[in-house]
Amino acid sequence: MAIRGTLKGFGVTFSHMFKKVVTEEYPEERKPPAPRYHGRHILNRHPDGLEKCIGCELCAWACPADAIYVEGADNTDEQRFSPGERYASVYQINYARCIFCGLCIEACPTRSLTMSNEYELARDSRKDLIFTKEQLLAPLMPGMEHPPHDMFLGDTEKDYYLGSLLNPGTSAGAEHNPGHAAEPPVETAQAQQYGEDRK
Repeated sequence: MAIRGTLKGFGVTFSHMFKKVVTEEYPEERKPPAPRYHGRHILNRHPDGLEKCIGCELCAWACPADAIYVEGADNTDEQRFSPGERYASVYQINYARCIFCGLCIEACPTRSLTMSNEYELARDSRKDLIFTKEQLLAPLMPGMEHPPHDMFLGDTEKDYYLGSLLNPGTSAGAEHNPGHAAEPPVETAQAQQYGEDRK
């Protein structure tokens, strides 16, 4: 009986010896992750370059791992970083704590916070795993201006948010596919009607 159990166990080992090897030659060969893979976060911008984050701290409250730290501050006419009254003067994500659950992006009311497909986050120091606002902000695209600056898309923050479905800025795709910054969405009749109903 003992011999039979031993042979049965080795049978599993020997059966795998003749199966096709599926080892990936990382990092020489990098396979793309799934389209909705939860990777490094991105703080998105409006089409004129202003930040979408309003410093509300809802993402920090929603985080079950206490990995997000936000300090809000007031915009002024001379120093404007986002539409409306507030912006995030300090924004940090500790990737030594983050579990990539995506609850933070579900809590974000402005689609400022989305998750990219970047997964290479290993560092030699724990300190380097604390990403700052400057590291998380989306890069400036053509036509964007580095804040602080005035609101170019309208007179109030309402003008920004009413047009976000049709002109989302760097969070293209997130408005129709929550939790994932993908390709720019195709303008649909439903989106057009939504914009008209909100006016």
